[in-house]
Amino acid sequence: MPRNTMQSVTRLGGLSRRQRVVLAIALGLSLGVVVLVFAGTTLGFLPVVATVLVSVRGRILRRMQFGIVAALLSCVLAMIFVGHEPGVIDVSLLFGASLCLALALKCVSAGESIGQARDAAAVLRDGEVDLLEIVNSVPSNLWRLGPDGEPTFFNRPMVEFLGIDVDALDQPGASRLDAMIHLAVHSDDRARFRAELVQSISTGQAFSADYRLRRHDGIYRWMSSRAAALHDHNGRIVQWSGLCLDIDDQVRTEEALKRSEWHLQQLIDVIPVHVCSWTPEGELLYVSRRYLDELGLSTANLAELVKTALQYVHPRDVGIVGAVLRGIENGEAFSVKYRRRIPGGGYRWTDGRFEPLRDGNGHITEWFGLLIDVDDEMAVQEGLRESERALRELVETLPTMIYCATPEGMPIYRSRKLQEFLGFGIEDKDGIRESRLEGTLDAIIHPDDLDLVRQRYGHSLRSGEPYVMKHRLRRYDGKYRWVETRTAPMRDAEGTIVQWNGVCVDIDDWMRDQEQLGLAQRNLERASQAASLAELTASIAHEVGQPLAAIVSSADASQRWLTADPPNVERALKALERVVRSAETTTDVFKRVRALFKHSNEARQPSSIERVISSARELLVEEAVRRNVLLDVTIEPNLPSISLDRVQIQQVLVNLIRNGLEAGHNGAGRARLSIDARREGDAVRVEVRDSGPGLAFAERVFEPFFTTKSDGMGMGLAICKSIVEAHGGRLWAEKAEPTGAAFVFTLPLGLAVSEPKQELLGQA
Repeated sequence: MPRNTMQSVTRLGGLSRRQRVVLAIALGLSLGVVVLVFAGTTLGFLPVVATVLVSVRGRILRRMQFGIVAALLSCVLAMIFVGHEPGVIDVSLLFGASLCLALALKCVSAGESIGQARDAAAVLRDGEVDLLEIVNSVPSNLWRLGPDGEPTFFNRPMVEFLGIDVDALDQPGASRLDAMIHLAVHSDDRARFRAELVQSISTGQAFSADYRLRRHDGIYRWMSSRAAALHDHNGRIVQWSGLCLDIDDQVRTEEALKRSEWHLQQLIDVIPVHVCSWTPEGELLYVSRRYLDELGLSTANLAELVKTALQYVHPRDVGIVGAVLRGIENGEAFSVKYRRRIPGGGYRWTDGRFEPLRDGNGHITEWFGLLIDVDDEMAVQEGLRESERALRELVETLPTMIYCATPEGMPIYRSRKLQEFLGFGIEDKDGIRESRLEGTLDAIIHPDDLDLVRQRYGHSLRSGEPYVMKHRLRRYDGKYRWVETRTAPMRDAEGTIVQWNGVCVDIDDWMRDQEQLGLAQRNLERASQAASLAELTASIAHEVGQPLAAIVSSADASQRWLTADPPNVERALKALERVVRSAETTTDVFKRVRALFKHSNEARQPSSIERVISSARELLVEEAVRRNVLLDVTIEPNLPSISLDRVQIQQVLVNLIRNGLEAGHNGAGRARLSIDARREGDAVRVEVRDSGPGLAFAERVFEPFFTTKSDGMGMGLAICKSIVEAHGGRLWAEKAEPTGAAFVFTLPLGLAVSEPKQELLGQA
């Protein structure tokens, strides 16, 4: 039965084999004693002896067999010399039976040993094959050396790596080990490798070395070899078993890390910053050389470093730095700016920044500190703050209202004066309309000016052109005051608008003064016209009076001579000749008067009708505001230039616009006066349309001395018509729908210009 089966059987019942043997010996002794007492023979002890013989094996069994043989011989001799006593016979039989049983057991044991040896040899062979397969399948290079260091075995991966097996190392005049070292080990590593291996072989100590090993393709790769000696039961080395691990990638990575660490160290030592690191337990890990040199330390622990560093902090900043450093306990990143004493004397501002490094679980594994000299930056910032403060004070003290807006026009800043004027802040109108800009415009711009402000401001935002406009602005108390708003874009280096900056100048008093000045100027013009007319009348009366008096006197004389008896015809003819000469003198006087109103073609040059209309509008814009009339100007783009007398056409437009302003308004809402200019065929058509009551005598308005005004002379429209016709154009009046009147004139393109009619100019 196999040994494992016997062990299983002997363990039945919960008793071990030794316990069962002891129990069997005790029962055998009891049986032997009973047989000896009742039968008087020692043969009852035979089971005990058999049990003892069965329980022993190996050398003990052989020695007991020799003892039993010796005891049996002693019994035989005793029977010869003593006699054939029963006790002696029993003892002899006992020892004889024991000897036979021992011999039988020996034969059985020998048979079992032979079978077990065969089985063990087969198991060893199978195990060796399995072990060889395992060794060849290990993804590492395994090798074996003899006790003298000669290679005896390479596993398959090592053979594939080297390209040769161990038998190929046999060379005449050289050992396998020398051939192996010369063939595969890098020349720079051979001497060291040989010395370390020889020392291990001679001393029996474990072998360990890192070296470069040549691959079959000629490339050397770093290997880490480990080997240990195998001893027999006498302690003698029977072989060396070794392992080669490919660490080439690891070595190259470590070399790269060393180079990176060296470069980082050089970088840290060169850049003007101080670096340090420490563990949460307070162990100082690293301090840059520059920082140690500044503190006057060669090496230091964390406590010494902190103590020395605090001695270099400005006395006024020690408390701040100490409080911040105590914040490390919170485990959060922090920074502090303080003044640090430098070796050359004086203090410089330093920015200290400290951050923890955490592992995957969020636990702090290391603290890093960085000290940066920011003294120049602090000086620049202080200068900028001072400049900003001075600029802000300048802005706030200027006698005007200043504001800023984004490129889209959204207000982002108002000066204190503007906020006090409006009575609310930047964000107070948010949410009222779609945007802050719309809400602000609705709140501060007069309703009559709002549309035009939006139109012009929107045009500036889209085109990037500066914005200039006079309008009424609502004050905090609800009153509107006239202001002049000027806004210009601020651009970056690429020309992109980054901000709009504007000013609001309160011109309400100036506007009222201008209105009064305009009224005074009109009164002065009327007085001047009246004085000029009086002077002209006196001059005409003076110049014409004498020839008229001569005509009357000569005519009276001629009458007397003709009524004489007899009539004196000769004298009468002479008197009539004097009448003719006096009449010619009167004609010359009127010619000189007409010469005062005569204009030359030399004043007519190519001009833009758009500029002429704009100039006329600007002259009357204050009067339009005073009369609460909205001027609406529409000019077709790209109108060609016209050869005209700019002053005369401007006088025509001023006359027509003033008539429209004086016409008033006939209807609800605000009065409106529109000026429209566009090209019509080979001419430019200009129309001035008002919203007044219209024309009652449209067919007579151009007649000289015809007027519907109580203080009018009736010459304005007649002169306008004469000027337009002198330029080759035409002037007429139309009835506007639903109300009002329209005066239209055309000016031809590229035609010659004649003189205005002398008769009308003379009549003017």
